[in-house]
Amino acid sequence: MRPSFLPRLVNGPFDDPSLYIPFLYEKRAIIFDLGDIFSLSARDILKISHVFITHTHMDHFIGFDRLLRLVLGRDHDLYIYGPENFIKNVEGKLAGYSWDLVKNYTNLLALHVTEVHDDHLVTKDYICQSGFIPASKSVKHPFNVPLHKEPSFSVFTKILDHSIPCLGFTLKERFHVNIMKDAVAELGLEIGPWLKEFKQALFNNQNPDSEFEVKCGKKQHKKIFVLGDLAKQIALITPGQKISYIADVVYNESNIEKIVELVKDSDHLFIEASFIEKDRDIAEKKCHLTARQAGLIAGKARVKQLTPFHFSPRYQGQGHILEKEAMDAYHYTLKQ
Repeated sequence: MRPSFLPRLVNGPFDDPSLYIPFLYEKRAIIFDLGDIFSLSARDILKISHVFITHTHMDHFIGFDRLLRLVLGRDHDLYIYGPENFIKNVEGKLAGYSWDLVKNYTNLLALHVTEVHDDHLVTKDYICQSGFIPASKSVKHPFNVPLHKEPSFSVFTKILDHSIPCLGFTLKERFHVNIMKDAVAELGLEIGPWLKEFKQALFNNQNPDSEFEVKCGKKQHKKIFVLGDLAKQIALITPGQKISYIADVVYNESNIEKIVELVKDSDHLFIEASFIEKDRDIAEKKCHLTARQAGLIAGKARVKQLTPFHFSPRYQGQGHILEKEAMDAYHYTLKQ
């Protein structure tokens, strides 16, 4: 059964952090953090609809310029989330360029920027043709979980401590719709775009007794089914994916508690592991995790798969040591 989300780190474990998550069978993706993203193709970058930034240290946000450069002149709504002072940081980026020619663009590019606080969100919109001058005053909203919600999935966050506020993220699919290809063929149907509409109908809780139209084949022949009957014949519903991302946090009780609550039972956890355990005093001063600490957190949260990343450059050529330290602590904690 193929998963709906296919997460992959944009760079190697010693390079800038960024987790790219494309959607299966859709020309769409979301991304956690925007470090250096030049290794991503323009085609992949243009699929991004939502960006979730842990914090705006340069190695987590320098890719914003690359993303903005590629979406300029296109019809695109880009939703961007970040921690306290994020709006100021985005406006600082935008103020670094001259926008005198964008008034001639015919396509509408809009940036929707949301800043996360303990008990509220602040949102501001920026339109390209207006030179990215805010389209309106900032709007304050209550912060009710999740941070972002769609029929098929939600994104949750916790505010963590990295000497400055730093967000952790979890992407959670409501449930997973597995399509049984043999059953589709037995009905005389073909795999095609209609399956996206079919899945969306299930996520939208559409009446199972309602009619569902399938268009397939080169001539787009139409067939009518009862939605619930079709689902019983071609779909297997299983628990949805849970993908979590933690970058740049100090190892303390508050962070540990919040992280474990956020990432608990994740199918895949990507977590920073910047230092080896013998250098934990350096990790503490720099507000980062050691590989062992990352593994302990992952084990305590009972995640199914662990990927440590964001290794300090001081360990170039020794990545295997960091990986082993993290995995040993993870497997040890799972056995407890």
